[in-house]
Amino acid sequence: MRSNSPRVLVTGGAGFIGSHLCDRLLRLGHTVVCADNFCTGRRENLASLLPEPRFHLVEADVVHPLDIPGPVDWVFHLASPASPADYFRLPLETLRTGSAGTDNVLALARAKGARFLLASTSEVYGDPLEHPQPESYLGNVSTIGPRSVYDEAKRYAEAITMAYHRTHGVDVAIARIFNTFGPRMRMDDGRVVPTFIAQALAGRPFTINGTGKQTRSLCYVADMVAALIALMRSGQRGPVNLGSTQEMAVLDIAELVAAETGRPVRHTYHPLGQDDPERRRPVIDLARRLLGWAPATSIPDGIAATVAWFREKE
Repeated sequence: MRSNSPRVLVTGGAGFIGSHLCDRLLRLGHTVVCADNFCTGRRENLASLLPEPRFHLVEADVVHPLDIPGPVDWVFHLASPASPADYFRLPLETLRTGSAGTDNVLALARAKGARFLLASTSEVYGDPLEHPQPESYLGNVSTIGPRSVYDEAKRYAEAITMAYHRTHGVDVAIARIFNTFGPRMRMDDGRVVPTFIAQALAGRPFTINGTGKQTRSLCYVADMVAALIALMRSGQRGPVNLGSTQEMAVLDIAELVAAETGRPVRHTYHPLGQDDPERRRPVIDLARRLLGWAPATSIPDGIAATVAWFREKE
């Protein structure tokens, strides 16, 4: 690292987690280059950052080689459609981003001598047969189902990340991100928290896929950003699970949103999506031990902050 204030590249920096990461890095005094093609990211997520002289926005698609002038010390590779609604709509783009895109960003990190962090996902575990999921679990993933375009893109991204490390000595880290929520999620994101909040604020019934007894572990975005930065700073390679160990049924999440919005609980039931996991919760012993990290925000507090943000946007 060339100084105490690294120059940082964040791919996918206009997205939900990426924009919060750019915010936090700037507050820490770093110079930030955000690369995004705005396929799913939004310019409005960066509106408060654009006047900042230490923030630089590059409109680029990582499936093409990146040209980032000047030094780069850290690379956070978050570029990818991340919600089912997006990767079902953009299946080939998702696969190209995880494969050619990750290759291009790793090549840039190698050329710059930068430490590279891959934002992988709990989806590499598929619909797990082992619960909760430690990093050693190899997964139960369909290679041909509708979710495979995201699952396999991320699994490939992990493989090529380690290949660059073994072959070229690139300093790498792999973060396996579990369900994350908070302000700046899109109402049409398709994931459970923004979907329920949008439905509640519009006075519509909650859409429950399957029985609603399937579980998710929800981590507030501020905690996730803290974890990503801690992993980057640590020098650890991973993979490291990042997420909450508090597991909640989808029906219970609906109840929390209803209580926070003051809306009645009404449900409509729909079939569970193909390969949609029934249970999802990380083992985060590695994150606790290696990073000194665990989520600090309770799910009710995070839901309250997220509902307040959505209300401001109405």
